[in-house]
Order: sequence, then structure tokens, then C-alpha cells
Amino acid sequence: MTTRGVLYVHSAPRALCPHVEWAVAGVLGVRVNLDWIRQPAAPGTWRAEFSWQGEPGTASRLASALRGWHLLRFEVTAEPCAAAEGERYSSTPDLGIFHAVTGIHGDILIPEDRLRAAMARARKGESDLEAEISRLLGKPWDDELEPFRYAGEGAPVRWLHQVV
Repeated sequence: MTTRGVLYVHSAPRALCPHVEWAVAGVLGVRVNLDWIRQPAAPGTWRAEFSWQGEPGTASRLASALRGWHLLRFEVTAEPCAAAEGERYSSTPDLGIFHAVTGIHGDILIPEDRLRAAMARARKGESDLEAEISRLLGKPWDDELEPFRYAGEGAPVRWLHQVV
């Protein structure tokens, strides 16, 4: 059983780029050469995208291999398959890593226990329910990564064609 996904390296210092490639290659078991382009949202950093195919759990292994590297911003997605739900990992230097399970349409699926815990914290006055749900949906990560998601000038464009 295989799934596929995409690794988005939104920003990495130039010196870190080969290390990212080595880490990805170590997870996938094949040589990886990413097409690095300048990241206009953070001068002096580079960005790349890489489509991958592998066993369910590959997205988790990629995120684990890259997490904790200072100044690295990335996202890893995995499509759902017969053996596993989809996944999304987002990581920023300030926020750390975010993980969400995704359904067949890309919607974030929040487990019941996490919703109950968020409601309990809000009920106790420890936090605001809207802020709790926002965090469960990954909004702080989306807010921080959004400027980096735009490819900028010179980014490769992939045109997808539907054959009927």
C-alpha cells in the first residue's frame, strides 16, 4: 500500500539546503536533488517543493527528520489511502511542529478527545474556546507560513491537465 504527498520547504538558509536533501533521501531511500529557488519573503533563504510516494507514515518520518532545525520552515502533506488517513505537518522556528489528520477532501479532522480537552480548558477559564479551536486547526502556523507559500518570481509552474 502506498500514498503520495508533497514536501514544501518554505524557507531554509543556503547552508541547510544540502542537509535537507540528505534527510529526505534518508527517509525515502533514494537520492534527492531539490530545485532550490530564492524565497522572496525572507531574503537570504531558499525554497523547494518535492512530490514523493511511499508507505503510509512517510509524511511523519519526513517531518521528524526535519523538525527542530533552526530557521527551517516546511510543510509535509500525505494523501489519504486505503490504509491511512491523510496528514499534514507544518513547522516554523517560532511555533514548532503542527500535525493534523486530513480527510479525502483535505479537511482537518479533529479527534474527539482533543475537542473535549479544548472545551474543558475554556470552561475552566484557562483559555478562550475560539483560540483553542484555532490552534487545533493550525491557524497560527497558517498565519506564519502564508507569506512563504507564494512562490514568487521565477518559481517553476506545473500545469495539470485532465484527460477526458
